[in-house]
Amino acid sequence: MTPPPFQAAAVQFEPAMGDKERNIEALGRLVEEAADQGARLIVTPEMGTTGYCWYDRKEVAPFVEPVPGPTTARFAAIAKRRGVFIVIGMPEIDPATDLYYNSAVLIGPEGVVGVHRKTHPYISEPKWAASGDLGHQVFDTEIGRIALLICMDIHFIETARLSALGGADVICHISNWLAERTPAPYWINRAFENGCYLIESNRWGLERGVQFSGGSCIIGPDAEMLAVIDGGDGVITATIDPALARERAMRGEPVLSQRRPELYKELMTNTFSWNPSDFFSLYGHEPLPQGRKAKIAVGEFAPGEDGEANLQEIARIAEDAASEGAELLVLPERALTGLENPAASAIGLDHLAIARLAEIAAKAKLFIVAGFAERSEDAVWNSAVLVGPEGVVGRYRQTHLSSQDHEWASAGDDWAVFDLPFARLGLLIGHDANFPEAGRVLAIRGCDVIACPAAVTGRFVSAHEGTDVTQPDPIPTGPDPLHWHQFRVRGGENNCHFAFANARSPENGQAAHSGIFGPDTFLFPRQEAVVSGNRAIAVAEIDTGSLGGAYPTSALRRKDLVLMRLPQHYVPLVI
Repeated sequence: MTPPPFQAAAVQFEPAMGDKERNIEALGRLVEEAADQGARLIVTPEMGTTGYCWYDRKEVAPFVEPVPGPTTARFAAIAKRRGVFIVIGMPEIDPATDLYYNSAVLIGPEGVVGVHRKTHPYISEPKWAASGDLGHQVFDTEIGRIALLICMDIHFIETARLSALGGADVICHISNWLAERTPAPYWINRAFENGCYLIESNRWGLERGVQFSGGSCIIGPDAEMLAVIDGGDGVITATIDPALARERAMRGEPVLSQRRPELYKELMTNTFSWNPSDFFSLYGHEPLPQGRKAKIAVGEFAPGEDGEANLQEIARIAEDAASEGAELLVLPERALTGLENPAASAIGLDHLAIARLAEIAAKAKLFIVAGFAERSEDAVWNSAVLVGPEGVVGRYRQTHLSSQDHEWASAGDDWAVFDLPFARLGLLIGHDANFPEAGRVLAIRGCDVIACPAAVTGRFVSAHEGTDVTQPDPIPTGPDPLHWHQFRVRGGENNCHFAFANARSPENGQAAHSGIFGPDTFLFPRQEAVVSGNRAIAVAEIDTGSLGGAYPTSALRRKDLVLMRLPQHYVPLVI
């Protein structure tokens, strides 16, 4: 039986480093305040009982505790008296091994419900803590199914997905987030792509020279910001409806049931655990392009039913992109054949329109990715073709079909990766990009650029009004109309350039927001170019160099967020 809606609270707090008693007392008061406001689930920050920036095991040793232990007992007393569930962040010791962990503990009216040990460490944890060994559990309680993640865990698409597949109604994400204006786009994406609530309890303030961002919030399954606090200690509340989370919907699509686990087996590998220059050239099979600087472009327009008009628009866009030095142009979904009546307008790879597209590419001296409805014998696919100055290079058939696409198209059964003179290129189409596993597989295959022709409708961006939390330069703090962009996160989480070319058709709900998003979302100013104003294109310079035998010096070719994955935890994603 699905539990009824309940109130949840996120507590924002600045602990005093090493003053454990003061921190526990202060957190207790904030938890009581949240309970006074009717909260049944109350979430507090990572390492809130002790502070975070420890030098080593010796320094943190006086503050570690077992679970259960004295600290959990104090919060268990509150939980029992108030009939609430509390998430506490603390340094844990395992008495059996004498290992320390950065842990989140879920405590209910009957005591400790469960523990999550941070699985994916940030730069600081290896100074004193072991990586978590308890996996990613979902705890079934009287108020709903609750998952726990800690800070860096959520950078990895796999962790929140494991929580969703485990049936989580809400992910309690406790953190000491920094280096970014918050609420962070990563937090929003993880709620949105998994169709669940996310309670974000972040600390704020300055500790050992590290500025933490605050911005604690409660995010709905539709990426709605239900409650948020900027800086300072405080409590925010919002309603969690487990029934809504269990719909597992994203823009109305049942995303978990549309997954393709049979195509995700590569998630269990870690291709960047060795020098990619050596790994990808092993046995002389498919070595990465050496790489260099190049310009790539995205173009947006409204593909119509008139194929000739589409080609004329493509030719104009290609000419503009070439005039700005672009070597690759990505165009929207079904740019060749139109968005309406795709089954009727479907064409084969031998169609004149494909030949005309290749002529445009040859004239402009660039590679072009364009979407089209493809027909071959009795089947139809939502496809994209890659053409270059020498003709057709290859094709990709959309693997993840939306409910609407299912009405006319068959699903593709493989990924598409191509080596261009300056980059390894992977292709996705529209709805594919809603599935974080898809981009991850292409990153694991070494892609520098993911090209995504799209016709996405509905909201996938939101603004930020600015923060009063001081950040070191050049981290922005002012208002930003494009703070969260779902597909910017796709680039950063995979250390790839994500070239998102969306259809521009406001009357059909396609708001465009096309752009080329960089491989490092924490590098400011952002490495990106977004279509704006009356322009139909955006052009960005990329640099895929630094291979050359030595270990790569760029996040793009080093792929830190692929390297730091822990596939031993990920088996449920591929079965």
